[in-house]
Amino acid sequence: MIVTGGAGFIGSNFARLALREKHSVVVLDLLTYAGHEATLNDLKLDPDFEFVKGDVADAKVVQKLLASSRPDAIVHFAAETHVDRSIDDPSSFVRTNVLGTFVLLEAARQYWELLKEERNRFRFIHVSTDEVYGALGAKGLFHEEDAYSPNSPYAASKAGADHLARAYFKTFDLPVLITNCSNNYGPYQFPEKLIPLMTLNALEGKELPIYGDGGQIRDWLHVEDHCDAILTVLEKGNPGSKYLIGGRNERNNLQILETLLAAIEQIKPAAQNASLKTQGVSTYDQLKKFVKDRPGHDRRYAIDPSKIEKELGWKPSRTFEKGLFQTVEWYLTHLDWCAMVQSDDFNRERLGLTSQSNREVKS
Repeated sequence: MIVTGGAGFIGSNFARLALREKHSVVVLDLLTYAGHEATLNDLKLDPDFEFVKGDVADAKVVQKLLASSRPDAIVHFAAETHVDRSIDDPSSFVRTNVLGTFVLLEAARQYWELLKEERNRFRFIHVSTDEVYGALGAKGLFHEEDAYSPNSPYAASKAGADHLARAYFKTFDLPVLITNCSNNYGPYQFPEKLIPLMTLNALEGKELPIYGDGGQIRDWLHVEDHCDAILTVLEKGNPGSKYLIGGRNERNNLQILETLLAAIEQIKPAAQNASLKTQGVSTYDQLKKFVKDRPGHDRRYAIDPSKIEKELGWKPSRTFEKGLFQTVEWYLTHLDWCAMVQSDDFNRERLGLTSQSNREVKS
């Protein structure tokens, strides 16, 4: 299979799982700020693994790769994903998420139409997000057939990609399957996202910025459970189907932070952390700071994963508390990886306020 975006967070975890399950994997990744070839170092000795640096929005690169590798499946993770960055620069999200998905679908269609006996085996898995549905109220869950209502440039770009993927099944019969997942956490996540950001900031005695009142609610899913669900969809799903993948773990950001800091305290007690003493604080809790909310911040997401549970027999294997503890432990024991991926002018500064600040200045 070809795994696009396979040097990133979810893609690299999926590549590991696929190899463990005896699939051959070719990773295609452009290695932008959130994708690093070093993330794949442990896979490079596997004879069933290959890495190709390339852009999913480059038709020549994609067509050449399909012709040379002749895959039975394409699992499409490659995307810009950080909402704050999409506020600062929507154009890169449209290019990668919309144009890149179109280029990949079109190349896949041309390749698939030339297949013979392998044609019925081929699958195209488009991996998406619950954010395409917009925000929920205090109650209710997202379902597969809910109307799209994206509220950020990131979510809108993923919605556009979803629509293209669906259209290629409806119009051309390309065997596409779409998955929409809830918030992922786990190893190899770039430290701009909530859990690794807070973990590393706490360890270094830096402020822990809480957007708004910290009451934003998400359904949290361990990345390895998510990858297992995608592999299940690949092996058992019906072409043309959409599956929502969630962990049935709703937590608000304050609850996430509370659980995370308790895990850090257990692994690296505050009393033993010299960085806290330097900042003049004695507990991790004292690092919390409420900051101005993100523009257009969705209040709540939650997924109903009943379809994938009933049709394909998938369920997450981890409790949130166990999964989060393992995740915090992973980051604290992989500080070399964390330092390496942050080396390109990213110091865990806050992003996503540019447009709002400009509007405030003009007014």
